[in-house]
Amino acid sequence: MAQEQKLEQNQQEQPMSFWAKAAVIGFFGGLLWSLIGYIAYILNFSKVGPALVLSPWALGEWKTKTLGQLIGIVVIAFLSVIAALLYKAVLAKLKGIWAPIIFGVLLWFLVFYVLRPIFPNLEPIKEMGWNTITTTLCIYILYGLFVGYSISFDYHENQNQNQDQQGDQPDNSKGANYSNN
Repeated sequence: MAQEQKLEQNQQEQPMSFWAKAAVIGFFGGLLWSLIGYIAYILNFSKVGPALVLSPWALGEWKTKTLGQLIGIVVIAFLSVIAALLYKAVLAKLKGIWAPIIFGVLLWFLVFYVLRPIFPNLEPIKEMGWNTITTTLCIYILYGLFVGYSISFDYHENQNQNQDQQGDQPDNSKGANYSNN
């Protein structure tokens, strides 16, 4: 009997913390949507590929080639963890799709307007073209929706589970009543 409890298959897996789940969601969201951004770049829907993230630091032509784009995808996936943790800290309690959509638009605005000076290869918005603007904005919105809605959904699921677990436990807040009255 004691031997059965020690077997790995009989042990219950510890649940991942909410912060760890948000980090995983952010990583895979960044990986997925930057890969889709790379496909849009290959198909000439956008002039901007994932290697944009390397332009402030990396020198040489390799960063605009396939290797640079793939490294850019990985870097974006790691940076996406920070964005997801920020979303978790600030917006996770909000329900619905509007907060994640606005989050995606704000990220797009941050990259293409606020951080534009640190990206030497990024054209001004007026010179970028409607295909690039529309494609990148849609990808950022879908990224925000994927990451934000996943984190909010997980947050509300955890809240519902906690309420269900508290509802299943007997209410001992009034204390035990041992009188025969």
